[in-house]
Amino acid sequence: MPRIPAHTLDTAPEASRPTLDALGKRMGKILNIHAGMAHSPVVLAAYAAMSGAIREHGTFDARTRETIALAVGSANGCEYCQSAHTVSAKKAGLSEDQTVAVRADAIDFDDKLAAIATIARQIATDTGTVTDAAWQRALASGWTQEELAETFAHVAVNLYTNYFNHFAGTELDVPAAPRLTA
Repeated sequence: MPRIPAHTLDTAPEASRPTLDALGKRMGKILNIHAGMAHSPVVLAAYAAMSGAIREHGTFDARTRETIALAVGSANGCEYCQSAHTVSAKKAGLSEDQTVAVRADAIDFDDKLAAIATIARQIATDTGTVTDAAWQRALASGWTQEELAETFAHVAVNLYTNYFNHFAGTELDVPAAPRLTA
């Protein structure tokens, strides 16, 4: 059950409306996560600023961005983000089976994506700490130090959304991600 109400453009605080409208247009609809964030203009603005910085300055392709998002969402058990990013990852060219492999930490289809997913997962689960072995594996697979640093921004925005969804109790308004088998 949602703890924070999901707003429409008509019910959102005035200061949230332009950002909520822009997100709705970019996504094709107002997603429940954004509608909930709109309850507090600062929450929505912080998300939009982080996402905007990544759009403006980020260098990763959609497959890489979605791999990072799926790895972080899985590490944090965020059903909403795993579901939303499964949809986005499929649009970016990953198959449903590949999205499951990313979430299960079992990427066997792309060594470079596997290396960046490991970095992202470690950042998310170990307060930013990454092992030397993971760092060296990422460099060896073709990631640059600049790209590894950029990964931190992607993890940060995904942690923000994961934690918000847990905090707010965001209701799923996208198709549920496939269940992981044990």
